[in-house]
Order: sequence, then structure tokens, then C-alpha cells
Amino acid sequence: MNDVLATERLVLRPVRPGDLAELRAHWTAPDVRRFLFDGAVLSSEEIAEIIKSSEQDFATSGYGLWTVRRREGAELVGTAGLRLLEELGLEVVYSLAPTAWGQGYATEAARAVVDHALTILGLPEVLAEVDEGNTASVAVVERLGMTPFETVEGLLGPMVRYRRTR
Repeated sequence: MNDVLATERLVLRPVRPGDLAELRAHWTAPDVRRFLFDGAVLSSEEIAEIIKSSEQDFATSGYGLWTVRRREGAELVGTAGLRLLEELGLEVVYSLAPTAWGQGYATEAARAVVDHALTILGLPEVLAEVDEGNTASVAVVERLGMTPFETVEGLLGPMVRYRRTR
């Protein structure tokens, strides 16, 4: 299975160990991590574990975490992927560098991941969990056709769960 996803403007490639420094710089930027990892600053060891786990998920299940880059550039603009949301199923996750905000990249990358999940992987649904105050991510999941189904308490406040079915 080809794990590289491409859109009109973006290329998504599975994360690999060589991406560690870029991912650390990206995920530790205050504006990026504000709604990620419950605001925690991840260590290099924790990021290496995320990469290793993603590689295992791709090998066994065809999903994981992708780096997101513009087709015409090598610069990391973000990440997108699928991960287990408790026992409920797989959720789409994404992060975007502030320099790429407002250009539709989050929606474009997340749509590629959701489409992969619902078609190639044959999942019946994809979930998303969004911090209640994260209006940008609410807009993204709504553009993806996801609808809210419950609110749960997160470490930093309420989280709204969304779903999209086939």
C-alpha cells in the first residue's frame, strides 16, 4: 500500500526518524502546541516514540501520522494523521505552522486523511476531538462534514467530539 497522500497543493508522507528535529521544532512552538498534547512540551524521546508508534501503525494497519509539505517546497507546514481515540475508534489529528494558517492547508490535509480512512481503509467513521475554544479546528472539522456528538471533560477543559460516517 502506498502510504503517501497527495492533494492539489500538498504532499503527506509518513513520519520517519529523520523528521524528529523538524517535528520537535514544530510541536514545541507555543502557537502550535496551544491545542496539542494538552499544552505540554514534548521531549525528543517522546517525539521519537510517537514516530516509532506511527511506523508500527502504518506497517500493521495502514495509518499513522504524516508530515505535511507543499508540493513545491521542502518546508514542513504541519502534520496530519489518524490515532486511536480511547475505545471509540480513529480520530483525525492535525497541526499547522503559523506561517501556513489561513490558507486552507489544515482542511486540505485533514480531508486527505479522512478520505484515506473512509475509502482505502474502509472505516465506517472517523472521529475528531476539539478543545471547546479552538474555533479554527471547529471550522476545519465542520468543513470536513463532521458533526458533534458529545462533549467530554479534557485536562484543560471541555472537548467536543465529532464524527463523520461513510
